[in-house]
Amino acid sequence: MLPSPYTPGRPAQVLAGRARERAWTSQQLDRVAALGDYGGPLQVVHAPRGIGKTSLLRSAEREARSKGFVTVWVSAVNGGSVAAELVYALRSALEAVDAITDKQRKVWHASLSKLELHLGVAGAGVRATIDTARTAAKTAAKSKLPAAPPAADAPVSALEQFLRDASTLVRSTGGSGVVLFIDEVHAADKLGLGIILNALQNLDGSSASAALTAMFAGLPNAPDVVTSAATFGERSRWVPLGRLDDTDSAVALAKPAQDSGVVWDRDARDRVVRDAGGYPYFLQLLGSTTWEAAGPGPGSTLTLDHVRTGYTDALRQLLTLFQTRWSKASNGHKRFIVAMVELMLETGSEDVDRGRIAEKLGRTTREISVPRNRLIGQDIIEPSGYGRVRFTIPGFAAYVAAEAGLPGAERLRELTRFPELGAAADS
Repeated sequence: MLPSPYTPGRPAQVLAGRARERAWTSQQLDRVAALGDYGGPLQVVHAPRGIGKTSLLRSAEREARSKGFVTVWVSAVNGGSVAAELVYALRSALEAVDAITDKQRKVWHASLSKLELHLGVAGAGVRATIDTARTAAKTAAKSKLPAAPPAADAPVSALEQFLRDASTLVRSTGGSGVVLFIDEVHAADKLGLGIILNALQNLDGSSASAALTAMFAGLPNAPDVVTSAATFGERSRWVPLGRLDDTDSAVALAKPAQDSGVVWDRDARDRVVRDAGGYPYFLQLLGSTTWEAAGPGPGSTLTLDHVRTGYTDALRQLLTLFQTRWSKASNGHKRFIVAMVELMLETGSEDVDRGRIAEKLGRTTREISVPRNRLIGQDIIEPSGYGRVRFTIPGFAAYVAAEAGLPGAERLRELTRFPELGAAADS
């Protein structure tokens, strides 16, 4: 049996669709490489989990490296300092550049250690004293690299100077520049994110060149997180990702198998594309379970029987996911969710009006704003238009309807394009 090329829960091996987003990123990279200047505006990709945000960022990272950029990757975490993580990742990225001389590394080791210390990066080599700072300044002067400003007093200026110096160093060794990637930006601390955003803003508005650009990704509330950390963040380029159309879904499903010498029977492919409803995670999950059911070798064909066999495992995994989300919801959040499901049954649409949710709960729209925002932050619902929301994962409504014993729950199965899910939830 060949190893499965499908990666549910991880970046996809084949990024289907997203042509517009990839083209804009490619143009941005080309501009920075050609002009040696900051490439703005900041690009912020936002969407629910399973839509392909990280896959898009990883694709951009691979392209940036192929074009001679040094890439810096950070995944923000609750309770951490995203600025400190960024500086540490920058240190690691520069260490990996073979063209940087030992003399240049000494300058960076001394000045980076000082900045890391003040930003709270723990680890070996993170030391800074007055003597070290003086030595770094003297060495920087000799190598024509400016010394870092005192980070404790001016963290924004310190980070700005470091990013500028990093891009200058990379350009001087024949590289194109530096690209910053911050994933899970919705989890970033406000202080650290504010430092990064202000440093980028200063680079963007400076007359001095800095061959650098940045790309963030996060949940649907990422725009709120970014603009809360720095109001000028509203001038970012917002990139909401939606579900794939059937053509791109077919490519996402068939191409990984094709690359392994395995083909999809047309009926099997069309069935998975229909049931996945354009949701990339479902495509990867159903592709994976079909592959496991078939156990294919080179030249094999995946059939509808393999799809049906694989559904048992796929549905078990989805039901576990839904059960976890439902069990963790507070009673107030459950009432909000059930009200949404009831409105879906009444209207026949997965997009639900916020005003009608408030009416069903006997509250004003302002009073339901807190649970709405928290459910968005928990990746259970997402905005789907002005004043409208929907569930982030197709099939969750059918599960909730069955759990809550709502009449007519079977009608949600076709609406969510995963008919077997409702049947499994009923059993």
